[in-house]
Amino acid sequence: MAERFLGVVLRQHQGELKNRPTIGEIGLNHFAPYLMNRVMARWNAHLAEDLKAHGMSTAKMRALAVLSVASSLTINELSVFAVTEQSTMSRTLDALDEQGYIRRQPRTDDMRIRDVSITEEGRAAFEKIWPTMYDLLLKMFEDIDEKEYRAFTTTLHKVLANIHKHDL
Repeated sequence: MAERFLGVVLRQHQGELKNRPTIGEIGLNHFAPYLMNRVMARWNAHLAEDLKAHGMSTAKMRALAVLSVASSLTINELSVFAVTEQSTMSRTLDALDEQGYIRRQPRTDDMRIRDVSITEEGRAAFEKIWPTMYDLLLKMFEDIDEKEYRAFTTTLHKVLANIHKHDL
């Protein structure tokens, strides 16, 4: 796609529609949400192929990844951190439970809430797929140094904070 827009993308419009650049002026290659979608679509597609060799789905991998660094979470919390719809997460947890990869226990103070944690078998399963995930990360960030990587993740954290702040 041709590079078109040489202006400022993030100019404040102060309520005046005429000051907003159009998507055509900005161009897709300078529109961050489009680029993020492209990056994540490629990441997810490539990772899904690699996960098949381990009998693992993306939803299962995400759940195990989150649980490998969190001691215990509710289904709702896990859905948020794993970026998965709650209904999909419930089905995923059923499958992970059947495989012996997770444990669901009711809270003593509220039996309606179940805490989900990873089992040793689940941890071992995740440790088998982690090298694939990390190697893919290294390929994705080839020729990007640690300083650039940290600046990038710092920016993503700011964007995420704005998303929460503005309830996007």
